[in-house]
Amino acid sequence: MPNMKSQKHTSLKDIAQALGVSVPTVSRALKDSPDISRALCEKAKWMAREMNYRPNPFALSLRKNAPRIIGVVVPDIVTHFFASILNGIENMAVKNGYFVIITTSHESYEHEKRNVENLVNMRVEGIIACLSQETTDYTHFAELKDINMPLIMFDRVCLTDQFSSVVADGEHSAQMATQHLLDNGCKRVAFIGGANHLDIVKRRKHGYLEALRNNKIPIEKELVVCRKIDYEEGKIAAQTLLALPNPPDAILAMNDTLAFAAIEVIKSHGLRVPNDIALIGYTDEQHANYIEPKLSAVSHQTYEMGETACLLLIDQIRGDKAIRQVMIPTHLQIRESSIKNKLDFNK
Repeated sequence: MPNMKSQKHTSLKDIAQALGVSVPTVSRALKDSPDISRALCEKAKWMAREMNYRPNPFALSLRKNAPRIIGVVVPDIVTHFFASILNGIENMAVKNGYFVIITTSHESYEHEKRNVENLVNMRVEGIIACLSQETTDYTHFAELKDINMPLIMFDRVCLTDQFSSVVADGEHSAQMATQHLLDNGCKRVAFIGGANHLDIVKRRKHGYLEALRNNKIPIEKELVVCRKIDYEEGKIAAQTLLALPNPPDAILAMNDTLAFAAIEVIKSHGLRVPNDIALIGYTDEQHANYIEPKLSAVSHQTYEMGETACLLLIDQIRGDKAIRQVMIPTHLQIRESSIKNKLDFNK
């Protein structure tokens, strides 16, 4: 094996790749963890010397001095939804003497995985994370259990048998929103969602379907379009629905971005919201009040979600081993987009 002592900025990931093991395994080996064989511990230390590995001085300095660090992995920081959650996390962290490092996956599995590894390398005391839309392999999160790294998931979650999470009441809220559309004279309610593997999509879709079942309305697969949580994908989904021989007269969109996309498509077809097609979105972004007509939406207590996730993490850092699944209530904010003109009810 070539001597790599001249290599600069070697990370735990580099050592892990050279040894053919995971980053958490290398981290434990360098700390002489009793869970790791003596042979692997010595081999990891030798490789660290060969590759000129040096612990991150920034992380070490913060570890020795206040404030302590927690890491956050979030899909994006542009939307009000995630910005508000981050605000709740950061304010609660500061109150408890912690500094927050925020990383963004940009809805990419590879970015998310790298962010988790970087946070581990920086020796954060715990991580709060929301899955990217691409993530279907949760190994990088499962490995955090092996190194006793506290992890709290929020909104889009996984491995709930191993980690605590904070979510909104997706199933109940979707059922409530669908019922509102039916109560306002809608006969064919469609659902626009994201990727089906996401827990958040499953919960909201299930609530929508339950409302149809409770009202003895046949479920039509063509009225359910699940692609990606993305504006352009939302437009494609809405186009698909409007191209049906018997298009919907209402749409429940599983987030406001998809709802905004649907409104653009509906108007481009010369149709009216809500009289031709009623609409409800999700998360209640600030823009919901600014569009025409104003968007009805399921409103989340995002700041409280962030505060709760941070408190759960701090409890775990302090030794609480209990796994908790916390559901934060939502409410339906009714505006113009979901109230059909009563004259149109008998169409």
